[in-house]
Parts: sequence; structure tokens; C-alpha cells
Amino acid sequence: MARATDAELKDVQIVTTGKTLDCYGSTERGDRVIVHYTGKLKDGTVFDSSRNPGRRPFGPLELGGNSVIAGWEAGLLGMCVGENRTLTIPPHLGYGDRGMGPIPPKATLIFDVELMSIVNKPKPEAKAEADADEDRDEL
Repeated sequence: MARATDAELKDVQIVTTGKTLDCYGSTERGDRVIVHYTGKLKDGTVFDSSRNPGRRPFGPLELGGNSVIAGWEAGLLGMCVGENRTLTIPPHLGYGDRGMGPIPPKATLIFDVELMSIVNKPKPEAKAEADADEDRDEL
């Protein structure tokens, strides 16, 4: 997938629809994440959802790894586990002129996403404990 410029990534509209009180560190490039999502066209037609019966959360996917559309990567940065967002992704950061499956060419995409986990990212207190253990080992 083509990599978008930082200026283009600002074209993604991000609305936080639910936040968690306990944020142990937000997502950043290089993190591997697992999300639930529902994808819709601008007219509200649902084209895919990880919440359908028999489906599981999507991932892990690496942010910045070009494994998903650029609009998703931009919209998932800075999220906390348990946070919900609605991402409105313009065509040039989605599937562009070609479309894909039920997604027509030049479609604006709307995704409702929930960050389920950041794989292998320790909570701050867990990192502090590990650092303290290392300090004790050095004594």
C-alpha cells in the first residue's frame, strides 16, 4: 500500500466517541494493535464488521507497517485501550479510484473503531517495576 504524507493524513476526520479513564499509554508508530471495527459507506451501508457473528477483533496489525489503508493508520494513532473513535476517511487515504470488493471507487469510508489492546506494550507501573528490578540487579 502506498504511504501517505503527514499532510495527507490530516485529511482523516477523527471523532472520539468513548474514552477510558485508565490510559496506560497511547498508540504510536511501530505498535501492534488489535481493534474491533465496523466499516460503512457515506450513505450508512455497512460493508464489513469484526463484530459480526463468528468474527474476532482484527489484528494484530503494526501501525506504520503499511498493512492497512493509510486512513486507518492515521486514525488509530494516539488511541488508548478501550477508546472508541469514528474515522471518516477520504478516498485518497482509503481505496482510491479502484475500490475493493463491496467498496466502490472514490468512496469516503466511515469506520467505528475500538482499540482492544496494544500487543506487548507494558503498563507504566509494569515498566517502572522492571526498571526497578534492573536497578536492584546492578547493585
